[in-house]
Amino acid sequence: MASSRPGLRPDIESLPAYVPGARPAAGRQVFKLSSNEIPFPPLPSVVAALDTAAAEVNRYPDMYATELTEALGAVHGVGAERVTVGNGSVAVLAHVLTAVCAPGDEVVFAWRSFEAYPIAVQVAGARPVAVPLDVEGRHDLPAMAAAVTERTRALILCSPNNPTGPALTAAEVEELLEVVPPSVLVVLDEAYIEFVRTPDPTDGPALLARHRNLVVLRTFSKAYGLAGLRVGYALARRRLTRGFRAASTPFGVNVMGMAAALAGLGAADEVRERVEHVVLERERVLAGLSEQGWHVPDAQGNFVWLPLGRQAGAFADVARQQGVLVRAFAGDGVRVSVGEPEGNDLFLRVAGHWLADLGADAAVPATR
Repeated sequence: MASSRPGLRPDIESLPAYVPGARPAAGRQVFKLSSNEIPFPPLPSVVAALDTAAAEVNRYPDMYATELTEALGAVHGVGAERVTVGNGSVAVLAHVLTAVCAPGDEVVFAWRSFEAYPIAVQVAGARPVAVPLDVEGRHDLPAMAAAVTERTRALILCSPNNPTGPALTAAEVEELLEVVPPSVLVVLDEAYIEFVRTPDPTDGPALLARHRNLVVLRTFSKAYGLAGLRVGYALARRRLTRGFRAASTPFGVNVMGMAAALAGLGAADEVRERVEHVVLERERVLAGLSEQGWHVPDAQGNFVWLPLGRQAGAFADVARQQGVLVRAFAGDGVRVSVGEPEGNDLFLRVAGHWLADLGADAAVPATR
């Protein structure tokens, strides 16, 4: 007998929940280090652009984001017809997977990594294949390559990896691309690329010319400080881009978002200056944690990772009580964004007291 209620797809009912970073309670002064936001107000040029764009919000935006795709193509040395923009890079990823995946397909990604990956994969109708990180919190690329089967439609790389922090090198990605079948789409998510300071960093746009199956994801949410406006994009071959655009939500980037993104691209020097400030603060936080006795994976994003395992929730609760919000991943660890110096100092005090209270065993190795 048919059900008397509308039903959902079983794989939708079983979706893991995306957990946003904790927000401050009304009326309480706390430092929000739970969402990987950059700790600066919008750039003056961005504010001016938003003020001008506000007069146009009664009109639909340019559906094809012509000016923005042209500007991004110029920045990355590709044609505008190879750029797909959307409501943040996570939405663009959803469009990519929707365009290429069919029921029964598989998508390989590292775990723990960005928690939206398994959600986006299942929504696209494919099966998530999660490959554990290595003991240093890095992608295990040989294991990921070995996980590719005849059903694999895409493989996602996150560099630097959110939430653990280590970044892949250009040589590692090149080597992986050489062994992955050309029929498998390789999605390189470089949401935090501006913060990387390791030798031989990845450069997704430079790899596009040599690898037809590569898609590069970038975002304005992190380095550009536009998290509240949700603008992300993908770079890929023309044929793939046509499919991604066809699967995209019409008018996926609003008037304000496009204006802010264009202003951000025009303020590259100021953006680099802010990023460098965050990197210096990150190194200061890492040095402080090391002095306390913590073993922290190589942090190359705008955050650090404490691999606390089952103690993650308890640490986050203590931090909240002390006035700092961090992001706990149950059973794995705690991610802490690099924020204002005062907030970073408070986090370091919480971390130091945690070790003093619980002993050296609390400074656990990189993964558990």
